[in-house]
Amino acid sequence: MRILLIDDDEQLMEVVASKLIEQRYAVDIANNGEMGWEFVLLFDFDLVVLDWMLPDIDGVELCQQIRAEGYTMSIMLLTARDRQNDKVLALDSGADDYVVKPFDFDELTARIRALLRREINVSSPILKWGD
Repeated sequence: MRILLIDDDEQLMEVVASKLIEQRYAVDIANNGEMGWEFVLLFDFDLVVLDWMLPDIDGVELCQQIRAEGYTMSIMLLTARDRQNDKVLALDSGADDYVVKPFDFDELTARIRALLRREINVSSPILKWGD
Protein backbone atom coordinates (compact mmCIF):
# COMPACT_ATOMS: atom_id res chain seq x y z
CA MET A 1 0.00 0.00 0.00
CA ARG A 2 1.28 3.44 -0.93
CA ILE A 3 0.64 6.47 1.28
CA LEU A 4 1.31 10.15 0.57
CA LEU A 5 1.91 12.45 3.55
CA ILE A 6 1.36 16.16 2.83
CA ASP A 7 2.36 18.38 5.74
CA ASP A 8 4.84 21.22 6.30
CA ASP A 9 5.89 19.83 9.72
CA GLU A 10 8.84 17.88 8.37
CA GLN A 11 9.91 16.43 11.73
CA LEU A 12 6.46 15.04 12.43
CA MET A 13 6.16 13.61 8.93
CA GLU A 14 9.55 11.91 9.22
CA VAL A 15 8.43 10.21 12.44
CA VAL A 16 5.06 9.21 10.96
CA ALA A 17 6.73 7.97 7.77
CA SER A 18 9.28 5.86 9.63
CA LYS A 19 6.53 4.27 11.75
CA LEU A 20 4.46 3.52 8.64
CA ILE A 21 7.48 2.11 6.80
CA GLU A 22 8.07 -0.21 9.79
CA GLN A 23 4.53 -1.48 9.14
CA ARG A 24 5.48 -2.17 5.52
CA TYR A 25 3.77 0.77 3.83
CA ALA A 26 5.44 2.65 0.98
CA VAL A 27 5.48 6.32 1.98
CA ASP A 28 6.11 9.55 0.10
CA ILE A 29 6.30 12.98 1.75
CA ALA A 30 5.40 16.39 0.32
CA ASN A 31 5.94 19.50 2.43
CA ASN A 32 3.48 21.74 0.59
CA GLY A 33 0.29 21.47 -1.43
CA GLU A 34 1.85 22.05 -4.83
CA MET A 35 4.35 19.25 -4.32
CA GLY A 36 1.57 17.03 -2.98
CA TRP A 37 -0.56 17.71 -6.07
CA GLU A 38 2.38 16.80 -8.33
CA PHE A 39 2.77 13.50 -6.45
CA VAL A 40 -0.95 12.78 -6.90
CA LEU A 41 -0.64 13.40 -10.64
CA LEU A 42 2.44 11.18 -11.00
CA PHE A 43 1.75 8.17 -8.77
CA ASP A 44 -1.11 5.95 -7.64
CA PHE A 45 -1.71 6.28 -3.91
CA ASP A 46 -4.02 4.23 -1.73
CA LEU A 47 -4.20 6.98 0.89
CA VAL A 48 -3.36 10.67 1.20
CA VAL A 49 -2.77 12.05 4.70
CA LEU A 50 -3.21 15.79 4.38
CA ASP A 51 -2.69 18.75 6.72
CA TRP A 52 -5.27 21.53 6.59
CA MET A 53 -2.83 24.42 7.11
CA LEU A 54 -0.25 24.19 4.35
CA PRO A 55 1.98 27.14 3.41
CA ASP A 56 0.71 27.48 -0.16
CA ILE A 57 -2.82 26.05 -0.33
CA ASP A 58 -5.57 25.20 2.10
CA GLY A 59 -5.63 21.42 2.67
CA VAL A 60 -9.40 21.31 2.25
CA GLU A 61 -9.06 23.07 -1.11
CA LEU A 62 -6.47 20.49 -2.15
CA CYS A 63 -8.83 17.73 -1.04
CA GLN A 64 -11.60 19.26 -3.19
CA GLN A 65 -9.18 19.54 -6.13
CA ILE A 66 -8.22 15.86 -5.81
CA ARG A 67 -11.89 14.84 -5.77
CA ALA A 68 -12.82 17.21 -8.62
CA GLU A 69 -10.23 15.51 -10.82
CA GLY A 70 -11.85 12.15 -10.16
CA TYR A 71 -9.30 10.60 -7.80
CA THR A 72 -10.89 8.06 -5.46
CA MET A 73 -8.09 7.21 -3.04
CA SER A 74 -8.87 7.64 0.64
CA ILE A 75 -8.02 11.04 2.13
CA MET A 76 -7.39 11.66 5.81
CA LEU A 77 -7.11 15.19 7.20
CA LEU A 78 -4.50 15.31 9.98
CA THR A 79 -4.68 18.77 11.51
CA ALA A 80 -4.59 20.90 14.63
CA ARG A 81 -8.00 22.38 13.77
CA ASP A 82 -10.43 20.77 16.18
CA ARG A 83 -13.68 22.74 15.89
CA GLN A 84 -16.78 20.74 15.00
CA ASN A 85 -17.56 22.86 11.93
CA ASP A 86 -13.99 22.28 10.64
CA LYS A 87 -14.55 18.53 10.80
CA VAL A 88 -17.88 18.82 8.99
CA LEU A 89 -16.39 21.06 6.28
CA ALA A 90 -13.47 18.68 5.70
CA LEU A 91 -15.67 15.59 5.47
CA ASP A 92 -18.14 17.37 3.19
CA SER A 93 -15.21 18.43 0.98
CA GLY A 94 -14.25 14.84 0.23
CA ALA A 95 -12.11 13.71 3.16
CA ASP A 96 -12.78 10.18 4.40
CA ASP A 97 -11.47 10.72 7.93
CA TYR A 98 -10.35 13.54 10.22
CA VAL A 99 -7.71 13.23 12.95
CA VAL A 100 -6.77 16.06 15.29
CA LYS A 101 -3.16 16.79 16.31
CA PRO A 102 -1.75 15.86 18.74
CA PHE A 103 -2.79 12.29 18.04
CA ASP A 104 -2.16 8.85 19.43
CA PHE A 105 -0.05 6.94 16.92
CA ASP A 106 -1.84 3.63 17.56
CA GLU A 107 -5.19 5.28 16.81
CA LEU A 108 -3.76 6.92 13.69
CA THR A 109 -2.48 3.62 12.31
CA ALA A 110 -5.77 1.88 13.18
CA ARG A 111 -7.65 4.56 11.23
CA ILE A 112 -5.20 4.16 8.32
CA ARG A 113 -5.76 0.40 8.30
CA ALA A 114 -9.53 0.95 8.36
CA LEU A 115 -9.38 3.33 5.40
CA LEU A 116 -7.15 0.98 3.44
CA ARG A 117 -9.55 -1.93 4.03
CA ARG A 118 -12.33 -0.08 2.27
CA GLU A 119 -12.86 -1.08 -1.32
CA ILE A 120 -13.98 1.80 -3.47
CA ASN A 121 -16.10 0.71 -6.41
CA VAL A 122 -16.82 3.39 -8.94
CA SER A 123 -19.24 2.41 -11.67
CA SER A 124 -18.54 3.59 -15.16
CA PRO A 125 -21.30 5.75 -16.64
CA ILE A 126 -20.80 3.96 -19.98
CA LEU A 127 -22.61 0.70 -20.56
CA LYS A 128 -21.10 -1.66 -23.11
CA TRP A 129 -22.73 -4.62 -24.80
CA GLY A 130 -20.72 -7.04 -26.98
CA ASP A 131 -18.25 -5.51 -29.44
